[in-house]
Amino acid sequence: MNHAQPIHISKLTHEFGGLRAVDNISFDINQGELVGLIGPNGCGKSTTFNCISGLLKPMSGHIEILGNNTAGLRPDQIHKLGITRTFQHTRLWKEMTVIENILVSSKNQFSPNPILSLFNSNSTNAEKERIHKAYEILDSLELSHVAHNLAGNLSGGQSKLADLARALMGSPKVIMLDEPVAGVASILADKIFENLRSLVDESGISILVIEHNMDFILRFGVDRIIVMDGGEILMQGTPDDVRNNQSVTEAYLGSSLKK
Repeated sequence: MNHAQPIHISKLTHEFGGLRAVDNISFDINQGELVGLIGPNGCGKSTTFNCISGLLKPMSGHIEILGNNTAGLRPDQIHKLGITRTFQHTRLWKEMTVIENILVSSKNQFSPNPILSLFNSNSTNAEKERIHKAYEILDSLELSHVAHNLAGNLSGGQSKLADLARALMGSPKVIMLDEPVAGVASILADKIFENLRSLVDESGISILVIEHNMDFILRFGVDRIIVMDGGEILMQGTPDDVRNNQSVTEAYLGSSLKK
């Protein structure tokens, strides 16, 4: 196995009360790759994310992040390996402003007291650089105009964008995004995926995206799609492979995409 692979999953299995949510799945995410993870509700996508990030302990199988075996590691320890994630439901601190949320150190993503990280910079110059970077990220996501608004006053789409901005602040090597454009207007959703594609191409990071809008994930420049069904991997391939697979088309994509 190539230890440079950002994510390596082998025979991963997890159950809830006897129900096998993830059933012996294996896949890799390569460096500089943008990969979509699709499938119907309950197929195991979020459980897979939670196992990778350490929020769930797999019943069996093997997970490596950037060559490191994650068995027995806490979520914050896995995070420090260079991987970050967003959640389907955003986890912004509502009584902090957007810029304050972004400036919370990504190293404290799983910390119960993230406020302390605002006062944990190594130097004034380092903090100035972080602030500049935060505003650049907000600008790229067209959120600069709400930088000083309370996060609790954001729309659903704006909250998703702020959560994505926070994920980008830590300069991670791997990002896992759980429905990053849900609730975001279509024009802005397009821009987000264009930015993700540019980010992968320019920096070489790896991104794994859960997305329920199948037509959307097929239209944008993902390198590969992993299709899950009933806790198993149905297939992996390029968007064209997925589009042209009859069983996937019938199960997930609908007749509207058979063109």
